[in-house]
Amino acid sequence: MKRSFNVNNPTTQVKPDSITTDFLDAFSKAWNDHDVEALMTFMTDDCVFLTAAGSELQGTTISGFDAVRDAFEQVWKTFPDVCWKDAEHTILSGSKAITESTFCATKPDGSLIEARMVDVFTLRDGKIAVKNAFRKDRPALVV
Repeated sequence: MKRSFNVNNPTTQVKPDSITTDFLDAFSKAWNDHDVEALMTFMTDDCVFLTAAGSELQGTTISGFDAVRDAFEQVWKTFPDVCWKDAEHTILSGSKAITESTFCATKPDGSLIEARMVDVFTLRDGKIAVKNAFRKDRPALVV
């Protein structure tokens, strides 16, 4: 059974010690390995992905396990060489954690993206309920 989850008002919090930097390292590794199966083991069934870009106030809101999975896979289809470098993780109090990293990818036109970014995570029951992505709006680099 899937539960509804309001990204602005999480009803349950994880214990601060149940999410570790090792957990976030493994999540980052799954991204860099382009391993959607591993990646989704970190997400709740009712997860939400707030993209870095989009027409909504918070980018584009992708809701639900299958839709988030598809959106994560689309990142690799759009940027086959994408990687996230120099990840730094911080566990905040309550139900929040952040990862700072450098997003690196080649756009379809051959130009390069290299920009710092932050993921803000809302955590619940030892997993990620919300992945809220923020990325610097740096012009693409021409090679």
